[in-house]
Parts: sequence; structure tokens; C-alpha cells
Amino acid sequence: MEVQHYNEMVQNCEELEQSGLLEHKRIFLFGHCSASEKLAGLLRKKGYAVAAILDNSREKQGKVYLGIPVVSPESILSEPAENVIICIATRFYESMQAQLRQLGFTGDIRKLVDYNTYAEYSLSEETIERKRKRVEHGRLVVEGLERKYPGHFRVFCPFSALGDVYFCMTYLPYFLQMRGKKAYIMCVLGSSCAKVVSLFDNCPVEVMQQKELDAAIQAELYSQDENAFIAHQDRPYVVNLSKALYRRKIPLEEIYRCGVFGLTQDIKPVVPKHWNEYADLERIEKGHAVILSPYAKSVTALPAKIWEEIISDYQKQGFQIFTNVAGEEKPLPGTSAISPAISEMKSVVERAGIFIGIRSGICDVIRTADCRKIALYPDYNYCDTKWKAIDIYAIDTFENVVVKDDFVWKRH
Repeated sequence: MEVQHYNEMVQNCEELEQSGLLEHKRIFLFGHCSASEKLAGLLRKKGYAVAAILDNSREKQGKVYLGIPVVSPESILSEPAENVIICIATRFYESMQAQLRQLGFTGDIRKLVDYNTYAEYSLSEETIERKRKRVEHGRLVVEGLERKYPGHFRVFCPFSALGDVYFCMTYLPYFLQMRGKKAYIMCVLGSSCAKVVSLFDNCPVEVMQQKELDAAIQAELYSQDENAFIAHQDRPYVVNLSKALYRRKIPLEEIYRCGVFGLTQDIKPVVPKHWNEYADLERIEKGHAVILSPYAKSVTALPAKIWEEIISDYQKQGFQIFTNVAGEEKPLPGTSAISPAISEMKSVVERAGIFIGIRSGICDVIRTADCRKIALYPDYNYCDTKWKAIDIYAIDTFENVVVKDDFVWKRH
């Protein structure tokens, strides 16, 4: 979960607390994901108990997180609505709220994080005025970009997702060629996304805050600017590709290549070439080390016992074991911390020989690395489709492994 979104969640949670809306209420969360786990932890620190986490996934229903059961959304109907508050911290607030109302739930539903203000369909004067002001602000942002980069085509990546930016860059050159564009800038959220861009090209990159980025995108859309493009599949006002997933299994790379950029299936992805070598490479025993990557911003964490089994296995074999960490992340017990830059990651895993990580954007970054690569997938459905995460995110250069409740690590 991005720091900005977490801080927004904390602020909104405090406002709910100060208003007294959490007092004497049964608190439910909707969607078992990393954001909801953060919210559950935050509420617990404040002294509030979460009654349950609602989730549409049958695979998640029946599981327990921090003593909180995961149950079906329909179970909320057995609760007196006036005694309940449902807090939502995921990107899917609008669809979740609609589902709850369709079920007949009449109680309080609260949005804790505003990821996608575009999905607000109210025609109230207050909403329209707020949107108008944001478009005006976004137009000023766009005008600033035009002055700074005259004659440049603008490509916007709306979310801080390394994998999405990676896919964007692998097929963007073909798209620019079709459009007859040479000079372009990338507008991204966060420095990590900018570093993924730099793996492919030395083009100008504007690192923006979420609110600025959203405002600029809305202004571009409202003005139907032909000198700008929003490179993302999950924007219903752009391509509406997400609805196709309800009927057909489409891997994310295929969505970008054919859906977002309109290319044919035979087009081969551009590979990143601007790598750097990790300065302290000699500390890694060549071909006899393991790089573990257990952290991801938008994926539910794997049980600690999984990592304990992996670490124990490789310790018995005499391997060096490192945990890839960033910021305040801690290395797993029995491992050493290592923090290579994104551009250095390929050199680190190739030197080590083995990479094992929860499926996240860092897996996309190293998909061309020459080493053994294992991606671990929590057993969940992609959004509210019938497809599993592995169906959408599997990488052909990796060993792709689903971690179910009965999973036991076995090294092959």
C-alpha cells in the first residue's frame, strides 16, 4: 500500500473515530487484501475489534486473519444494519458498495481510501463542482507539462505498479511508431516506476503525486487531447478491457499488447537494456545464494511458515540467503538484508543463482534474468472474475507456484 494512500486511510479512520461513528458498532471490512490487512491492524491499535472481513472469493472464505474470520458478503444480512459499519480500503469501493446495496444492506458504508474518483457517478451539484475544479487544476498541470516539454507526446501511467509500467514500456515503442510520435514523456507515480522506465529508455520522466496525476489525466480525457495517452487497462472510460475478463481468460501481458496498445499477438516485447551492476556483488556467493522477495504492496502476504520452510531448506544446503528489502521492511529471520536498486536487481539474482518471491512487480523487472526464478501466488481470484491470479499474472520464464492452504515447500 502506497504511503500516501496509507496516510489517507489513517486520516479518514481518525475522522470516523472522532465523529463517534465507530463507537458501539460492529465493524466489517470488505475485501481480504493487503490494504484491508493494514486497516485491520490500524483499527486494532486503536482498540477496535473487526467482526469479519467480507470477501467474494470462496477460497478466502473460512480463513482467519489476526483472529478475524473471512466470510461471504451475504452474511452481513444477518446483522442489524443500524449496528454495523462497513469500511472499505480497496480500489473496488464503487462495485463493492453497489453489491452491498443490491444485496439489501442499508447500513453505513465508508470509503477509507479514494483510489479512483473517476468511478463516482453522482450528478449532484457538489460532485459536479468538485470535478470541474479538478479538471481546471488538471489543465494547469498539463499546461505546465506542455511548457516544460514542448512538442512531446504525453504517456500517463495512473498507478504505482511496477509490472504495469514494465508492460507499458515493452510495447510502447510500437505504439509510438504507429502514432508517428518520436519525442515523448512518461508521467508516472513514484520514483520506483520512474526507475522501471529508465530500464528501457532515457526519455524524460515526470514523477507526480497521485492527486496531480489524476487531475492531469481527467483534464486530458475531458479535452480529448490527441497528444496524450493513458496506458492502463483498468480505466473503464478509456478502453473498458476489464469487462472482457468476465468471459475470457486474458493474461495481463496480452491485455497490454493487444488491448491497451492495439498490437497483434505476434509482436515481441522490447526487453530492458539499461542495467547497472550491484556495487557489493562480491558479498554474494556466486551460484550458491538465494534472493527472497516476500513483500508486495498490493498482494496479501503469504503465511510466515512458508518462508520458514524455504529458509530452513536452503540453510541445510549451505546456501547464502538474502531478503530483498526496501524502506522499513525487515529481512526474514535467518536471512541477511539486501537492497539493490531496481536497475541492479538483475545482476544480484544472476549472481545468486536463485530468486524466490511473492508474485509482484519485481518479478516482471527480472523476467529476463538468467537464473532460476520462482514466483509464489496466493490462492485468490483476480478481482471478482473466475480467474485465479496465476491465470492472469503467470510469467513464462518463471516457475509459477500457487500457495494453497495445504502448501508444503519442496525444493526440486
